[in-house]
Amino acid sequence: MGLFSKIRDGLKKTRESMSASVSAMLNSFTKIDESLFEELEELLIMGDVGVETAGRVCEELRRKVKEQGVKDPNDVYDLLRTIVADMLRGGDELKIGTKPSVILVIGVNGVGKTTTIGKLAALLESQGKKVILGAADTFRAAAIEQLEVWAQRSGAELVKQTQGSDPASVVFDSIAAAKARGADVVICDTAGRLHNKKNLMEELSKINRVIQREAPDADHEVLLVLDAATGQNAVNQAREFQSAAEITGIVLTKLDGTPKGGVVLSIREELGLPVKFIGVGEQVDDLQTFDADQFARALFERREETNETDHSDA
Repeated sequence: MGLFSKIRDGLKKTRESMSASVSAMLNSFTKIDESLFEELEELLIMGDVGVETAGRVCEELRRKVKEQGVKDPNDVYDLLRTIVADMLRGGDELKIGTKPSVILVIGVNGVGKTTTIGKLAALLESQGKKVILGAADTFRAAAIEQLEVWAQRSGAELVKQTQGSDPASVVFDSIAAAKARGADVVICDTAGRLHNKKNLMEELSKINRVIQREAPDADHEVLLVLDAATGQNAVNQAREFQSAAEITGIVLTKLDGTPKGGVVLSIREELGLPVKFIGVGEQVDDLQTFDADQFARALFERREETNETDHSDA
């Protein structure tokens, strides 16, 4: 299966919900008027794009329709895809150019944080990078055990301490191990207890001080893992975490199981955070690097394009 096919299949529920509705709506119009824009805005909101973002999409669409003199409602579909891709583009590349580079991964329990770390480790290992995993979510014994399983699966090395240990101490050990063993990337699992934001901020600040002291010149990513199925709640979570940590990017998981994939737009537009990876399945290779053009194409794909892609994959 090709890369685009994986993303397209992963977005199937969102596409069937939102894209099919948009396509049917456009087919019901014989001309482009204000009623069309109003109905489109409603459909985008229902697709978890968010009220503000849906308004911006439609405003840009009005501008392009006027600028290009578009008359046929069916042509709106392609314009919409272009606008969505443009809104999502930029900042999605993982910055890991130094040796070692450090990636902190945060997120509340249940979003697929530890699984994401394992899949990311497998992806980087497949690119020839040596990866060290730091089990710094020391408050849950299950998190340490789960990361141990993923370390074995991905071929990465694991640094851990006992449950209840100081998370910053685990990060310290992980960076030291990376230096000693010539590792390319350190990925640290961290706790995400949003219900006690003060403690979370203190913990992340302490971890950041350790990183700055032990690897001051290292590239440093802070990835927030969100569950796409929670829709606009994911945006609220991101907003809360953003006030507690300097997030550099989003990993959106479980896209294959929800019709709420439109939340990607809301996260990007309302919070200014790039989506760096998307999870489109359970398999180890189902964590995909985010590509704005492929995402927009998969989200707003015409039926005839689906058939063409299926034929070319056969």
